[in-house]
Amino acid sequence: MAPSSSLSKLKVQLKLSISRLRMVQQKDTAIAKQQRRQMAHLLEQGKEESARIRVENIIRSDITTELLEILELYCELLLARIGLLEPKECDPGLEEAIRSIIHAAPRTDVKELQQARQLLVEKYGKDFALEAIENTDGKVAERVVKKLKVEPPDAVLVDLYLKEIAKTYGVEWPRAHSKRQNESDEEDDDDPSGGQVVKSLEEPLTTEELTKATPPRDLGPKSPVSIAPPSPSTDNLSPRVKLPGPPELKPTAKMSGLKKQTPSTQAESGAKAEDADDRGKIGVGGKIPDVDELARRFAALKK
Repeated sequence: MAPSSSLSKLKVQLKLSISRLRMVQQKDTAIAKQQRRQMAHLLEQGKEESARIRVENIIRSDITTELLEILELYCELLLARIGLLEPKECDPGLEEAIRSIIHAAPRTDVKELQQARQLLVEKYGKDFALEAIENTDGKVAERVVKKLKVEPPDAVLVDLYLKEIAKTYGVEWPRAHSKRQNESDEEDDDDPSGGQVVKSLEEPLTTEELTKATPPRDLGPKSPVSIAPPSPSTDNLSPRVKLPGPPELKPTAKMSGLKKQTPSTQAESGAKAEDADDRGKIGVGGKIPDVDELARRFAALKK
C-alpha cells in the first residue's frame, strides 16, 4: 500500500507542477514583452549603454523560461510512465528526467515541483539524490546544466538581442554606421573635387531649346480645393470620388405631350393657327369693305 500511495501523491504533484510551470512561463513571457518595449524606447533615445545592461535581464529571463519548459516536459514524461516508477531501482529510460528534476528543482520558484522532487528523493534514497545534485556521474541533462549556469551573456548574443528588438519595434539601430556615413558625407561636401580640378559648368540653354521644352504639368495656379480619395473598407473595396454635377431635368407634361404628337397632328395644329390669323384680319361682316363700298352704303341710307 505504501508504494501505491507514494505514487498517487507523486502523480498529483506532477500534475500540479505541469500546470504551475505553464503559468509561470506565460507570466515571464508577458513581462519579457514589456521589457523589450522598454529596450526599444531606450534605443530610440540613443541610450545604448543602458539598453545593453538591461537586456541581460531579458536574456536571463528567456533562459529561465526555456529551463521551465524542459522541466515541464520531464514532468509530462514521468506522468505518462508513472507505472515504471513502482520498482525501487530507477528505470534507465527515466533516469535522466528524474535526476534533472532533482538537480534543477531547488533553483526554481515552483513549490509544486519542489514537492515532487522531495517525493522522488524519498523513493530513491539520499545517495541517489546526492549524485543527482552534484552530477558526479554526468547523467543530468546537459541542456539543463547549461541553462543553470550563472555567467554574463556573450557580447554577440547581446547585439543579436538588441538588433532583434530594434527590428521588431521599428527602431533604427545600430546608429554607428549611419553616423560614420554622415561624417563621410560631410567630408565629401567640404572637398567635393577630391583634389582634382572641377570641370566648368555646362553651357546655358539657348532660346530655341527653351521654346521647344515642354512646361511642367504642375505649373500655374493650383485649385484651393483638394479632394482626398476615400480609404477602402470591407463594404467598399474600390471606392471612387463622385463630384456633384448639374441636376437632371425631368420632362414635364407639356414636353411629354409635344413629344407624343405625330406629323398629322402637327399639320392640323398648323392649319388651325393659320385660320385663327385670317379671322383676326377679317372684320365683323366678313371681308374688309373698300372706300367706294362705304360711300354707296352711306348714299343708300340718305334715300
